[in-house]
Amino acid sequence: MDRIEWHDLPAATRAAVERHTGRVGTAETAPHGVMSRLACTVRTPAGRTFVKGTRSDDPQAWVYRHEARVTRCAPLAPRVLWEAEAGGWTLYGYEYIEGRHPDLAPGSDDLTLLLRTLTLMSRTAWPEALNKKPLHTRWTEFLPKDIPLGLQGRALAHTDMSPHNMLSTPGGKLLLLDWALACPAPAWADTALAVPRLISAGHTPEQAETLARQVPAYRAADPAAITTLAHTIYTAWENWERTRPMPHRAALTAAARTWAAHREEGRRTGASAPSP
Repeated sequence: MDRIEWHDLPAATRAAVERHTGRVGTAETAPHGVMSRLACTVRTPAGRTFVKGTRSDDPQAWVYRHEARVTRCAPLAPRVLWEAEAGGWTLYGYEYIEGRHPDLAPGSDDLTLLLRTLTLMSRTAWPEALNKKPLHTRWTEFLPKDIPLGLQGRALAHTDMSPHNMLSTPGGKLLLLDWALACPAPAWADTALAVPRLISAGHTPEQAETLARQVPAYRAADPAAITTLAHTIYTAWENWERTRPMPHRAALTAAARTWAAHREEGRRTGASAPSP
């Protein structure tokens, strides 16, 4: 999506934001992410705020409202500070978090933080007041006709485990950003979705799954359900690489293919069951 710069927003929109933040001195457009029409960090005398949103008549405007509502319920997420609607735009202000994107390569100290975050996420129930399709419904076209019960959970899942959606903070936490794709899912789903990310970062499938099994929900999950999801992730990502190509998708699809093949080999040999 083409980004708009802060200073190109209508004056009424900027004024509505500044009623919450104070006068904006500078604004830096976010370098990552593909969904938000506006995504920037504004600096004011009071400090920094992350601002994101889109035109109010955008068919995807509801996604930003959903994201703000989910974020208010999510653990290890920046706080939602305000909503502003003016000048034909709907924008949300989020707590600015000082930090860096984690290194998921083998041997990185950030892996321990990642596992802590995944474990906490796995213990968080979906806020049932929020209406959102569960993961197995979102991916119906990529799943087998008979969806395993193990894929029909109701935990709060982020579902986009890109390192660009994570911040390692000086306080020793790993926060998750960009909750727009959050939905109900099995408690182990985010851990499974992190596995191909780990493979893409240089882990073998065995190493990635050894890490994943440190999350109790993943360790306790039905191996067949994990294998089904691994194949589903690969099928979905391969489809999106062909139909909605982006520079980063080829490497992720290759990692997902490697993991799915590893799970299938484990299924054939009986080696895919998690360790006790």
